[in-house]
Amino acid sequence: MLNMLSNRSSGILLHPTSLPGPFGSGDFGLASFQFIDWLVKAGQTLWQILPLGEVGSGNSPYMSSSAFAGSILLIDLEELAKQGWLAVDELTPLAEFKAGRVDYGLVKPYRIERLRLAAQRFFAEGDKNSRIAYAKFCKQEELWLDDYALFMTIGEHEQWTEWSAWPKPLSSRDADALEEVRRKHKDEIAFWKFCQWSFSRQWFALKEYANNRGVRIIGDVPIFVAYQSADVWANQGLFELDDQGRPILVAGVPPDYFSETGQLWGNPLYRWDVHEQSGYSWWIDRMRHALRFFDLVRIDHFRGFANYWAVPATARTAIEGQWMPGPGEKLFEAFQQAIGRLPIIAEDLGLITPDVIELRDRFDLPGMRILQFAFGEDERNYFLPHHYVANSVAYTGTHDNDTSVGWWNAAGEHEKNFAQRYLNFDGNEINWQMINMLSGSAANTVIYPLQDILGLNSEHRMNLPGTSEGNWEWRFSWDQLQPWYAERLAELSVRHNRKSHAA
Repeated sequence: MLNMLSNRSSGILLHPTSLPGPFGSGDFGLASFQFIDWLVKAGQTLWQILPLGEVGSGNSPYMSSSAFAGSILLIDLEELAKQGWLAVDELTPLAEFKAGRVDYGLVKPYRIERLRLAAQRFFAEGDKNSRIAYAKFCKQEELWLDDYALFMTIGEHEQWTEWSAWPKPLSSRDADALEEVRRKHKDEIAFWKFCQWSFSRQWFALKEYANNRGVRIIGDVPIFVAYQSADVWANQGLFELDDQGRPILVAGVPPDYFSETGQLWGNPLYRWDVHEQSGYSWWIDRMRHALRFFDLVRIDHFRGFANYWAVPATARTAIEGQWMPGPGEKLFEAFQQAIGRLPIIAEDLGLITPDVIELRDRFDLPGMRILQFAFGEDERNYFLPHHYVANSVAYTGTHDNDTSVGWWNAAGEHEKNFAQRYLNFDGNEINWQMINMLSGSAANTVIYPLQDILGLNSEHRMNLPGTSEGNWEWRFSWDQLQPWYAERLAELSVRHNRKSHAA
């Protein structure tokens, strides 16, 4: 099976919320198209992003209210104004918006207020072609869209309490109760569908722009979904829930590099036997959806398909969990039969056992190598570039890591000495030393977080695992992106045969 990453290439990790823009956070507006232009100028052919779903607790894109819906905070408000659904004077940014951080407490109400105005005008004044396009979208996406719009509508009415605490007819999805919601709240349901239509058409315009310029998009599919999501509410039999709809077992990982007590994520776990009985239809629908939106997808926590850490829902830390068998090859065989070629990157970090490697390699999936992990031991370390294979994706660090400059500043004496010997440098420009090392490595694909291109310190990291505040907020500004960055990257791409390939 030909892998989509069989050519040598490189790209940038940057979530759209980190883009510049006037409305408090990055979105699918002008800056996203300008960033693609910059990627082309810099000789980069990949743009990797984080999950595009609604942000959840702690503003995490990994705890979305839907595995299918997009974040309405990413909708370009200026495009809605061009459609005639918002007035220019309604787009005055708040003075409190910050250039370098996303203040979700300000951004969410600002954007939702304007999305509601746009939806009202669309339904009152929208032209015939737009209405036809909207109706077509609703029909094409009804598999998930109806449940999502219902979930968001009821959630709003119930002050966003957990769905198991809703009135029993709603939590148990009584057909008459749901029909009553549709009748009484049809405008609210239509609002959420309008937002998803706007998100979808703007995203596909952006993706087409990227693909036409030789840039492919790497999306991110979290293995688990949030408990407070339309997916769990609408498919309760697919998850480890009790009779009241509460989780029995939840997801996490045992103690690891990031935490001495492990990480307690809290997502409900799958009833894999029930998924198998259905031919893994929910997962196939999810993967098909993702591969429409992205050219490739990174599956977060890939090892959970081989075996996963199951923690009792009553536990206070992840230490109390145990390993349970995942679906393994049966799920990926179902993917192959339904979808064909699998343009998937396996996030195979953490405690990796032989069965995880066997599953990854059986389906020819590239794994991940993180250079920041390479210098804590000796030359046998798996993450050192001389161990890389072509079918892998190498990073200086990911969204869960410190920036490379931040890592270097906090590194111990052994790590620093080893890194200086291995990289053959004097300690200056650690970020570019690491970028250069990855670019010249055997890995077909290398990805650099934009923070590492800019040489930023720990204040600019995207996420600190195990913490609930201050994450997912980082943004850059155009004045940080000096012309020589693109020139230097483009030169590396040519030197190491990572120049543009046909998309």
